[in-house]
Amino acid sequence: MATLLPLAGCGSESADQPNPVTLTTEDQCDVCGMVIPNHPGPSAEIFYAENRPSDHDNPARFDSTWEAFQYNFERLDRGWSVAGFYVTDYSSVEYSLSSSDGDTLISTHPEAEAFVDAESVTFVVGSAVKGAMGRDLIAFSDSGDAESFRDEHGGSLVEFGDVSRETIAQLRQA
Repeated sequence: MATLLPLAGCGSESADQPNPVTLTTEDQCDVCGMVIPNHPGPSAEIFYAENRPSDHDNPARFDSTWEAFQYNFERLDRGWSVAGFYVTDYSSVEYSLSSSDGDTLISTHPEAEAFVDAESVTFVVGSAVKGAMGRDLIAFSDSGDAESFRDEHGGSLVEFGDVSRETIAQLRQA
């Protein structure tokens, strides 16, 4: 629980909170280096108050939500402060599911308007639906949408403050 306390308030509305940006084919994941819009699944962006993520301007960019949390836990350990944490909101986009090599994949939505404050969503964690880096945290701003997705594809429901290092470790191994 102590590791999550520095996240409190990172999504509260303020004049200092940056807006999400559209991720383009110029944007690579700050964990794995993959070009974000070229791969399926949820994306994420994290803006840091006084630091430059991975030696580039904000935001830090990710082709999976679990990689964003992993990266952020590491930065919080260094004393960094979050100015904004955004994830793809599957309640606000027309997403599609596809099959590849026996896996069910969810579409990616790298447009700025597809992102929502990560503190305001319900995540479906570990469903049968995968993204760029396998099983992930798929975010819905409407909790009813999250429940329906979970009922159809499995997984569990968690809120932002309940995502732990253990949650991320389990997804990395899935």
